[in-house]
This record gives sequence, C-alpha cells and structure tokens, in this order.
Amino acid sequence: MKKFYPESKVEIQGITAKFYDKILSYLSFGKYDAFIKKAISLMEIQVDDKILDFGAGTGKNAMLMKNYLSEEGEILGLEISDLMIEQFKAKTKNIKNIDVQNLRIDQPLTLEKKYDKVFISFVFHGFPFEIQKNIIKNAFNALKDDGEFIILDFNEFITDKTPLYFRIPFKIIECKYAFEYVEKDWKKILRDFGFVHFQEKLFFQNHLRLLKAKKR
Repeated sequence: MKKFYPESKVEIQGITAKFYDKILSYLSFGKYDAFIKKAISLMEIQVDDKILDFGAGTGKNAMLMKNYLSEEGEILGLEISDLMIEQFKAKTKNIKNIDVQNLRIDQPLTLEKKYDKVFISFVFHGFPFEIQKNIIKNAFNALKDDGEFIILDFNEFITDKTPLYFRIPFKIIECKYAFEYVEKDWKKILRDFGFVHFQEKLFFQNHLRLLKAKKR
C-alpha cells in the first residue's frame, strides 16, 4: 500500500504491522502493556459510552476499552492498514459491540452517529500540522455535545532539552512531524477548534501525556 505521507512513521506496513504489538513491547522493555492499561483506565469510560478509535491498529486498545463497557456501549475503530484490520477483526470476532472500518482519519468523515469519546493513541504526532487540523475537525464533528477528544501521545517539550536517554531514541525513531508536534501548544490549538475543559495525565518523566478535551 502506498504511503500517503512518505515522511511519516505512523503509517505502519509490512512486517512492522504484522508484529506491531510485539515490537512495541520489545522497544519499551516490556512496559508498554502496563502503560496502555493505565492510560485507558484514566479515560473514565462509562458503561454505555460510544467510542470512536482513530488509527485503531490491531485492536489492542479496543480490547482494553471494552472491559469498561456494558452491552450498551460500543467501539468503532478506524484504520487503513489491511494487516492491522485483519488483526483487529481476529481479536474482536466474537464481540458484537466492537467493529472496525477502513476509513482515513485525515480526510473528512461522514459517520452515521455521534460518539461520547474519540480516542487517538500515538498516531496524531505523525501527520503534518495542516492534516492534524483535519483530524481535530473530524473528532469535533464526530462527538456529541460534551463528548471528549482524548489524545494519548507525546507531551510538549523542547527536544534538545530532554535527557539523553530519551532524546537519542526520539531523534532516531521519530519523523520530522513529531519534532514539530512536541513544540506546539495543543491546548490552545484545540481551544481554537471549540474544545474546552482540559485534563491531562503525564507519564515517563512527563514525556508522554493523556490529554482530554471536551466539546463545547
């Protein structure tokens, strides 16, 4: 599959897509599973929430979120990688209130319903800024009034002022869009799109953040 943004590293393909969950666990020295479970617990999911998962990947996050839902709740994942969608469907095949669709989050979305939460995990930083604004618009339009846009991603920081143990792998692994992302004031940007009432939780010496913003 041709990449839409060749300089990005969030369009996962090939062998990386096939073994994505294992690779994340390896690169985080086995800490990723506990981290993502903690982050999802802080989303404050209600039993009847309707959740839209942008860049849903292999379904790992959806499977964690569904533990907080009753049969009245539901999750719709949006993903464009065929290999990721295949894994998502395999994980969720016996679960009626979880589904996945092959839809791009960077282009205008037309969805049949409104959602209580839109969640995006370590995908947002990998797009150009103008495209990130399209994603914010999609999240806003997909949410019910008082719904929440929840971004799990890098926090804001000056890369050259971070500790070497973080700075070196960040510079090696991440794309140029990530360097631009971490130096932007995302609360201000989200406020300009109509989001309010921000809450955040920081992880790993404040380098990662769960940011919640409510639709006004």
